[in-house]
Amino acid sequence: MIPPSTFAFFLTTSIALVIIPGPNHLYITARGLAQGRTAGLASALGVETGTLVHIAAATAGLSYVISQSATLFSIVKWAGVAYLVYLGIRAFTSGRHEDAGAPAPQPLRKVFLEGMLVNMLNPKTALFFLALLPAFVDPAAGSPTLQVVVFGFTLLLMGTISDLVYAYMAGALGRRLARRAATLRYVSGFVYLGLGVITAFAGRK
Repeated sequence: MIPPSTFAFFLTTSIALVIIPGPNHLYITARGLAQGRTAGLASALGVETGTLVHIAAATAGLSYVISQSATLFSIVKWAGVAYLVYLGIRAFTSGRHEDAGAPAPQPLRKVFLEGMLVNMLNPKTALFFLALLPAFVDPAAGSPTLQVVVFGFTLLLMGTISDLVYAYMAGALGRRLARRAATLRYVSGFVYLGLGVITAFAGRK
């Protein structure tokens, strides 16, 4: 059983981590600004579904394999970079053939899947789980695998709450700026490209 003091410390650490704006927050905010609150919420749920994959990978040791293999790390990293650049270019060009000022809305299912892919293809997330979770695992407290799962889902819960707050706020702001559709597209495009640059320079250490 995880000692209450250890879990309390991990919970405090998790809250501190999710409060700090990160790449996921920027992506969710961009989506909420561009398409509204519902899309922002769908994107947030997609991102955290991708977190489930990272939890499973950390539990199975895949994160360790990626961190130790330059080839695997590069494959995951550049796949993520390519996808983010694609999203950025699409944001810049999506308004060229539109009759109205607002960008064409995308199906929520597609928004959800995009959020999931953005998180899954972020190698920094995998390395984050690899670096953080083992620091709190105590072999004397029971099954290390079960402890990783508990810590992972705790972080997932905190991240979901944080992401939903960002999505809600971005959606509200997006409605106020709905008439400035071109500005929203460019903001979204720059955010996606910026995330691509961040991922491209993600080091293995």
